[in-house]
Amino acid sequence: MSAAFSRAVDLSSLTRRTAAPTGAATPPVNRAEDELGGADSALVGGYVIDATDATFEDVLQASTHVPIVVDLWATWCEPCKQLSPVLEKLVAEGHGSWVLVKVDVDANPGISQAFQVQSIPTVVALANGRPVSAFSGAQPESQIRLWLKDVIDQLREVLPGIKEAEAAAPEPEPEPEDPRLAAAQEATDRSDFAAAAAAYQAILDEEVGNTVAVNTEAAFGLAWSELLGRAATVGADAISRSDANPSDVELAARAADLEVASGTAAAAFARLVTAVSHNAEPERSAARAHLLALFALFPADDPAAMAARRALAAALY
Repeated sequence: MSAAFSRAVDLSSLTRRTAAPTGAATPPVNRAEDELGGADSALVGGYVIDATDATFEDVLQASTHVPIVVDLWATWCEPCKQLSPVLEKLVAEGHGSWVLVKVDVDANPGISQAFQVQSIPTVVALANGRPVSAFSGAQPESQIRLWLKDVIDQLREVLPGIKEAEAAAPEPEPEPEDPRLAAAQEATDRSDFAAAAAAYQAILDEEVGNTVAVNTEAAFGLAWSELLGRAATVGADAISRSDANPSDVELAARAADLEVASGTAAAAFARLVTAVSHNAEPERSAARAHLLALFALFPADDPAAMAARRALAAALY
């Protein structure tokens, strides 16, 4: 949210509380659920309420304890119907580290005017009675998660209710194991790499088009199954033969497979970089392609892979 918008939003018209006299002791901050207990609609699971022009002062007071995320919506708004369930799902996951307040802008023109709503859905985060961040329009769940994380991280040391809620939150339940992945792993454990590769490929075929975590795990599993299958067919003398002829790309590829499977990836990467530097086309491209395939077995921030990528760039250019 722009700084100009933050300054322009004036919520004072929604506050009816009388300021404490100068020098008077500041009353203790109540928990958000206590402050919101008087709202027209009861808390849903403790974290979601419907607020009105008449009850919004309670929302502002509660924002001195935890962040309040205001969902400005209307019954006729189709994007609102997409966004609201996502927010309700995420607030349940937050276990009280923030509270979702839903406002029907048609029924509550005072709130709508105070926030200068130009389009809906509009979502505004409040802290200490002031807007601190906002976005408009239906957004993907991944983007909303990032936005919420940024809000919570910035306010964790400012609003006491965040740490209180995080400390009291239950441990997250482990994700149930995908039986397809378990079957593929069992095949790997018994060294049936062909069966493991087929199982991982079947998962990818089923999940085509889905950007889910199981897809990533299956892709890694397939790559490793294929690598282990190749390494199982390599003779024990592969490394010594490649050492004796470092420019032979086929020997280097076999030896590198064996080295990665044995846990010495850095040596495998160096071997293929050497093959790249010692050859012209098309052997150079073949060595490079095999090296890139091995890189795919490791996270992007793997130190050995990162160092080898730099060495490959130097060998090529």
